[in-house]
Amino acid sequence: MLLLLLAAGTVTVVMAADADPIDDFCVADLTSPIRLNGLVCVNPATVNGSTFTFTGFENAGNTSNSLGSAVSPGFAGVNYPALNTQGLALARLDYAPGGLVPPHTHPRATEVLYLAKGQLFVGFVDTNDKFYPANLKAGDVYVFPRGLVHFQINSGNTPAFAIAVLNSQNPGVQLIASSLFGATPTIEDAVLAKAFGIPASEVDIIKKGFGA
Repeated sequence: MLLLLLAAGTVTVVMAADADPIDDFCVADLTSPIRLNGLVCVNPATVNGSTFTFTGFENAGNTSNSLGSAVSPGFAGVNYPALNTQGLALARLDYAPGGLVPPHTHPRATEVLYLAKGQLFVGFVDTNDKFYPANLKAGDVYVFPRGLVHFQINSGNTPAFAIAVLNSQNPGVQLIASSLFGATPTIEDAVLAKAFGIPASEVDIIKKGFGA
């Protein structure tokens, strides 16, 4: 949403991730087939205090996969309807030792990460290609600016988990490697070979790793 504020003869441009709500709340009706810029609200008369409670982060995600990580969402349109129109999305992230959340972006949101257990090595890269790394321990908080490439990896010898808060109901996620090497239809080998400075034969091998 773009707002123009006029003050003392100047124009100030204010950017917000999502539109502001026009009601106190709008708990999503996940059974409705209607889709708009947000989700249809349930009848407020059916809402009570438990509606706003979310228990989806009580159990660790399954990290038995090639990345050694798991992302459990708390999204308005998935499993936390009380977040509808509130401009927020949540996620629990679990990491086995060495587990990685690979380089990715959120095109519509800034992410704030709270590390609840373990230790992580994290970082993002800005549009001048400067890298901002950090070593996090339990209790630390780190911010990934909107739209910038970032990652997390468990740098410890024990499992870790974190809670992420994003300032958009639908922040979007784009995994860098799979977006390029697993795109459908596929991106020409010559393009990726020249972009990454590798032989086309290696591009083909990487693509096969992403099922392309």
